[in-house]
Formats: sequence, structure tokens, C-alpha cells
Amino acid sequence: MVFSSKNIKAMNKSVDAALDAISQEYTLIPEDPSNYKEITVYNIFNFDVQQYSVEDVGNLSVMKVNMGFMQMATLILTPIDKNLPLVSADYMYQFGKRTSYLEFYDCVPDLNDEAYQSLLSELSAVKEKYSELEDTTPTPAWYDSLKTVGFYKVGKAKDDPTLDQMLCDGFKTVLTTSKELPTLSEEEKDNKRKLCKEYSDGLISNGGISTDVFKEQLGEDTTRDFFDKVLFGTENYGK
Repeated sequence: MVFSSKNIKAMNKSVDAALDAISQEYTLIPEDPSNYKEITVYNIFNFDVQQYSVEDVGNLSVMKVNMGFMQMATLILTPIDKNLPLVSADYMYQFGKRTSYLEFYDCVPDLNDEAYQSLLSELSAVKEKYSELEDTTPTPAWYDSLKTVGFYKVGKAKDDPTLDQMLCDGFKTVLTTSKELPTLSEEEKDNKRKLCKEYSDGLISNGGISTDVFKEQLGEDTTRDFFDKVLFGTENYGK
């Protein structure tokens, strides 16, 4: 219980820091997740869900869960209006151990765009900035070919400030670059939305750790509805 209480505070601090960093770059507009504001699995664990629109960028979702033995926060930025990668962060707290994943996915209509490639170089530089943190290797997955840059770190409670800054730096790098990019045309936005939905649909059809839990507990149709409306929010942009 002592670890759980401390880890909840650390998790909330990490999420708040990321939201503050994002709001410094763009206006965050809270959205109503409706029936998905709280999702209960196994009749024990409650996932608390927040959703935002990032003005002129796309959808942002935040999901937190306290499992007692482990606490986890997930943040997903799904850009629709700009040629930006999809950003997914998973921060896990297990007693005194930390495992932090920060991933960027090539869900973009133009991989060879010069500005996009420049952004990837900037993200690689940010990754190098945190090279002193211990690396870990993620489990191979079907979506590995979509991942362009990934930060995979493990640490201890004393590393929380550094891991929090890594999360903020990743989001801020993407959003700072976003300001310099033109808004996509309606056709390009539709293509971008479809690419992001292909990824979220792929999680449902091919599997993912959290996705498999949701499918088992909510059913495939409800999980897809949650993904489309809230977690990735692709349903809210174009058709």
C-alpha cells in the first residue's frame, strides 16, 4: 500500500507535467469520454480516461490505472491536421521499479517529407539526451515496422524527474515542430485519419497487451468504439 500510494502520486505528477508541457504549445480542449470515462476490467481495476482536442493537431487521450501491484499511465497523441507521427507513451510503476516507453509511429501520408525526416532526427537527438538511463528491450510486436523512434527505459523512483522530463521533451519536440508545418488539405487529413485508424484497428485484429484485456472484458465491438471515439479519436475527424 505504501508503494501504491507513492506511485499514484508519481504517476499523476508525470501526467500533469506532460499535459502542462503540451498546453504550453497548444490549446488543450477537454472532451467528454462519455461512457468511457471509467472502464472496469475483471470487476476490480478501474481505468480512468481523459480526452482532449489539441487545437490544430488532433486527439489526445490519457488513461491511468491502479492495479495495486502496478500503476500505469498511457498517453496517446493522434495528429490528424499535420504530418506528424502518432505518439504513444506507457509509464509503468511497479513497487520501486519504473518502465517507460515513449514511441513514435509512422502514421503519416508522406514519410519522405523533408520536415518530417527533420523531426525524426530531432527525436533521435532527444533520445540520445537520455542515454544515461538504462535501456530495456520491448517484446517484438506486429506493429514494429511502423515504429520510427522509440525510447525504452527502466529506472527507479529516484529517476522519476528525469523520466518525466523525457516524456515532456518528446511531446514538446513534436508539437514545437507542428507549428512550423502547414495544415494538411482535407484529402490529406482523411488519408492521415485512415492511416491512424489502420493502426488502431490493427491493435484489435492483431493484438496488444492492453487491447487484449479490453477485447476480453468489453468485447471487440465496444473496444473498437472506444478506440475510434476516445483513445485515438479518429472518428472525430473527417470521414
